[in-house]
Amino acid sequence: MDASRLISQRARAINASGIRKVFDLGAKLKDPFNLSIGQPDFPVPEPIRRAAVHAIETNHNGYTVTQGIAPLRERLAAHLKRDLGWDCDNRPLAAGTGTGGGDPSRPGLTVTSGTSGALLLAFLAILNPGDEVIFGDPYFVMYPHIARMADAKPVLCDTYPDLRLTAARAEKLITPKTKMVLLNTPSNPAGVVATNKECRDLLDLCRSKGILLISDEIYDEFTYDDARESSPLEPGVRRCPSPGRYPGAAETVLLVRGFGKTYGVTGWRLGYAAGPRAIIEEMNKLQQYTFVCAPAPLQHGAIAALDYDMTEHISAYKARRDKVMEALSPVTEVISPGGAFYAFVKVPEKMGMTATQFVTAALEKNVLVIPGNVFSARDTHFRLSYAASERSLSGGLEVLAEMMKG
Repeated sequence: MDASRLISQRARAINASGIRKVFDLGAKLKDPFNLSIGQPDFPVPEPIRRAAVHAIETNHNGYTVTQGIAPLRERLAAHLKRDLGWDCDNRPLAAGTGTGGGDPSRPGLTVTSGTSGALLLAFLAILNPGDEVIFGDPYFVMYPHIARMADAKPVLCDTYPDLRLTAARAEKLITPKTKMVLLNTPSNPAGVVATNKECRDLLDLCRSKGILLISDEIYDEFTYDDARESSPLEPGVRRCPSPGRYPGAAETVLLVRGFGKTYGVTGWRLGYAAGPRAIIEEMNKLQQYTFVCAPAPLQHGAIAALDYDMTEHISAYKARRDKVMEALSPVTEVISPGGAFYAFVKVPEKMGMTATQFVTAALEKNVLVIPGNVFSARDTHFRLSYAASERSLSGGLEVLAEMMKG
């Protein structure tokens, strides 16, 4: 049998991740300066590990209800009430129906298999063939692919040179087929944090057009002090800006957050989504027949994570951010990241190179970074991750700065 003949057009339309290609090349290098990996390099805090181990040892190893264990949902609902003022109805759905008896006027809440799982479920629940979803360019690598998995059209909004998705830019791309706008703040690959005004303007735009605003906030806790702003709900309290921080936002915003990046548990595949009840119910129905539920013992670990203060780790990453800016801003254009742990660095035009060519040259000098065309229609920048060892960060920055000086 010719198995290749059976492959779907959906699968053929998706290329292997450019990030994985760099990982494969890096595996051939001996002890490289690796600035390519987008996951925290600190160990999972002990109380979180201990809670997950205890759950395994006390036999919390079977299926949970689709939307996650009640203790975790209750903690998340309390967290969102405190953080955003949302009064989530996280009651379980009626068994086996995919619809429930919750209050449709209150936002719903569900635990998902990672934020990627939440986004895929949301896209499948909302998008019909030919529908359109708008997101900024540069973008997280999976956005256009999950749109295509839903037979929808990804619409890239050019955000260069400041890398900010604004309402003014997005509005020009809205058509009768537009179903959603997707905001990522703090962003991957640039670490850009949306301002209060940008969040409010996008919220107002989506409200006026009757479309959904998805706010992908996987790095929300990884927002540095200098990018936090006074909360619209709590004047004087500085928080990560979010379109969810305005009265009535839960009617228009689907909030997606997670645990992997904040607590170093990327392999646990735990996220959550909150927003319009009707959408959350459809996401849960789809989750019943795909992911089934998020990993059971790790949901118990996530409860402990919500009690753990990550301030010290975030401060350490801010110091790394400052080191990146000190090394590279004198030799090229790079926007100071307000959160996450990435910098999106422009290859100086004087070098006469694409970002892919620059990354190839850096590989020859034992430095791994990701070319910008993995995240963008342009090939002018590269992504640098400073979630790396001191050796990799210091050594890699020195090599990159010398290359760009030349």
